[in-house]
Amino acid sequence: MSTGTRRLELEEVGDVTVAKFTDKKILDEGNIQIIGNQLFALIEEGRQKIVLDFSNVEYLSSAALGKLITMDKKVKAAKGKLRLCAIRPDIYEVFAITKLNKLFDMKDNLEAALQGL
Repeated sequence: MSTGTRRLELEEVGDVTVAKFTDKKILDEGNIQIIGNQLFALIEEGRQKIVLDFSNVEYLSSAALGKLITMDKKVKAAKGKLRLCAIRPDIYEVFAITKLNKLFDMKDNLEAALQGL
């Protein structure tokens, strides 16, 4: 995978993989596809504990939400754990309106997301 298409910054914190989105706007279908593939690859590599860090993200499309739902299903199927953190209030509102805030385990910041994972 070329670094030009990498949309996630990965960091290992103990046995947890932290995937930080590098894009401010996750709107473009092509980028969403790349992000989805990179997220799904984490599961295929056998990573069990994943935190998605949204601190850079200012805009998120509904197609991106679809990828997150698929990611959640894949993580659960692999008996893993997925948490989302550092979601801006206006983006959180989209999760709340769609009731996805009930589906995802969401924390205010990375430190909170890493606790007890």
